[in-house]
Amino acid sequence: MNFKKPCRLCTFSGGMAFSLCVFIYLILSLVVSPIIAAGGGEEWTKYLGYLVSPVAICITLAVMYSYCGVPAKSLFPVRTKPKYILIGVALVFGLLFSLGGLNELFISALEKLGYVRNPSTLPDVTGWKVVPVLIVVAVLPAVGEELLFRAMILNNAEEEAGSIRAALLVGLCFSLYHGSVEQTIYQFICGCLFAFLAIRSRSVTPVVIIHFLNNALIIVLTAVGVTDETGALVASQGALIAIYVLSAIALVAAIVLLIFDKSPLKRGKEGATSRFFLGAAAGLVIMAVLWIAGLF
Repeated sequence: MNFKKPCRLCTFSGGMAFSLCVFIYLILSLVVSPIIAAGGGEEWTKYLGYLVSPVAICITLAVMYSYCGVPAKSLFPVRTKPKYILIGVALVFGLLFSLGGLNELFISALEKLGYVRNPSTLPDVTGWKVVPVLIVVAVLPAVGEELLFRAMILNNAEEEAGSIRAALLVGLCFSLYHGSVEQTIYQFICGCLFAFLAIRSRSVTPVVIIHFLNNALIIVLTAVGVTDETGALVASQGALIAIYVLSAIALVAAIVLLIFDKSPLKRGKEGATSRFFLGAAAGLVIMAVLWIAGLF
């Protein structure tokens, strides 16, 4: 493909966007890692660590937007129906609480094999300090990651791979990109369902909102002290049961509404998935290696 001549959306471009972002993220990480190490664990070093990904995503979006050569409204549509925002809220409530149990089982299985949980890297969230944390850890990832994964990569992948396969591909890339062993299952399922919501709504607005709510709620719960060191809720058994039941109902209801939504889905073309993996191969290999390294 000729970078001098903008192309239309294609599955290979979706995979290439992921590889490019991973490569930029890796380079930036190598640059800031010595700075963070020299900082000796000061609060500003935690913020610097969280800013690497948004910067990498911004550079990737700028490069890929120019490369794809399509109107912004076709890649980053913001208009949506209120029902999709409501479905999204139910979805993120269900994912955050009911899916947490499944993720905990996965981590427990890893611990039996010798895995040691990583401590929280959140900056200080006491008092007014929660505000900058919300901006850096909730607002920036919600906007940046959704524009990359559920707009740029999804739109390109869906063009040839079809809606369902594109959602799965985005979920895979989203999960690996975070490089978190402990959040693998949660982020994969979130990545797929967020992509499906973006496909049904044909907008990034619902997924940006619920991505922010997901991150912000975790930060706020940590700030008010209702979660333990593993991130699990601290409450009476009755309250926990009620939350889990309600969240499970919300999750099932949201998924059912998405499945039976009348918005059309795109059919895939033969060989499209292979073309996506061809473009994403470098990024997938790098993040898979980092994921495996995270086990030790």
